Amino acid sequence: MLKLLLVTPDNDSLSGLASALAKYDDVDLSWAESGGRALEIISGAAVDLVVMDEKLGDMTGLELAGRLVAVNPMVNCALVSPLPPEEFHEVSEGLGLLAQLPIRPGKEQAKDLLQRLKTVKNLISG
Repeated sequence: MLKLLLVTPDNDSLSGLASALAKYDDVDLSWAESGGRALEIISGAAVDLVVMDEKLGDMTGLELAGRLVAVNPMVNCALVSPLPPEEFHEVSEGLGLLAQLPIRPGKEQAKDLLQRLKTVKNLISG
């Protein structure tokens, strides 16, 4: 079972992604409404992937990614960002992000994220 944590103060922004992910039998979804809450969850439970909205109310998604790396360097993260890919790479370098997601990600992004996550997990365990 893959444990995914969606972090956003506005569930609507990730609802398309969540709906698509919920259709997979091997995915267990949970939600956090802020970066602080996500850090609490991650420090107490194993999570395979954290998907963060760009703005979380108490911090940005990039700030949360940096803090998550400090708490658990093995956690995989994906971040919603409207930045052009080159600029996103520049600002997120060193954070080990699995993917950049568009605003309001959906079915295609869900499929791609799960494929990437499974590939990474197979590399680690294999």
